[in-house]
Amino acid sequence: MSNNIKVLLIGTGNMANEYYKVLKACEIETIVVGRGEERARVFKKNNNCKKVYWGGLENCPQEELKDVSHAIIAVNVPQLCEVTKQVIGARISNILVEKPGALSKDELSSINVMAKEKGVNIFIAYNRRFYSSVLKAQEIINNDGGVSSFNFEFTEWGHVIEKTNNDEITKNNWLLANSTHVIDLAFYLGGKPVQMNSYIGGRLSWHENGSNYVGAGKTDKGALFSYCANWDAPGRWSVEILTKNFRLYLKPMEQLQIQQRGTVKIDQVEIDDELDTCYKPGLYRELQAFLINLEKVGLMTLEEQISEFDIYMQIAGKN
Repeated sequence: MSNNIKVLLIGTGNMANEYYKVLKACEIETIVVGRGEERARVFKKNNNCKKVYWGGLENCPQEELKDVSHAIIAVNVPQLCEVTKQVIGARISNILVEKPGALSKDELSSINVMAKEKGVNIFIAYNRRFYSSVLKAQEIINNDGGVSSFNFEFTEWGHVIEKTNNDEITKNNWLLANSTHVIDLAFYLGGKPVQMNSYIGGRLSWHENGSNYVGAGKTDKGALFSYCANWDAPGRWSVEILTKNFRLYLKPMEQLQIQQRGTVKIDQVEIDDELDTCYKPGLYRELQAFLINLEKVGLMTLEEQISEFDIYMQIAGKN
């Protein structure tokens, strides 16, 4: 990657550590800003990073922000909107925000208005779009005439999430904050819904607005789809894509399996996944698209996330 890039990384948690691992390997100058001093000091020590500041962006020396061309925002979900607006105010031209970007369509729209006023480009980070398995699946799909139908599952392990230290706001919006990884990938490959019926049932102690999700519809590519998730039963994330001659299994998503027409045998597809084993899967190519590729191929734009938000809310039963 180019040495002419200077990056502001906001956040010092797990995801920020993963981003910094790639940035450091690519020898990209990076300024790190966190909120709490203790975690920032741990980040600095563990990553041998020289420029780490705490107390938020307001406590970062202005001279450090000079010539910053890109910003990556990897903070907790409830803080995404506020921090993104702060970075826009700092007039940094390109911003990659961790999914889902904000907690509501109104928040996303307000960010978009501000970004357009300042001439800032904003993208939402869905790294599974850049998995080696997904890139190979796209190649097979394109060579076989496109997707005819697909299905996906976004089951979450409710008994595990309940015991995590995630804040209550994030847990209450868990489908948006986490499950959209699967939902986005499925519609990224199969097209955006133009018709969809959704059904929700059940509840959990930490998530009263549903635990059992089922739906089906049709996309703008003419593909029929269905989905399911039961957060109070065994399951896992998965996406299955059907073309004329193949059935593709992303289950787990880091791998790709294939079934050919006329056989029940399912074979493993060989993929070059070196970057996905050296770094958090998908992250290296995602940052490459954000920092280097002028066309930003594969990245979700803020406008795209706004347009998809009603879909998420319908699936979640919140529309």
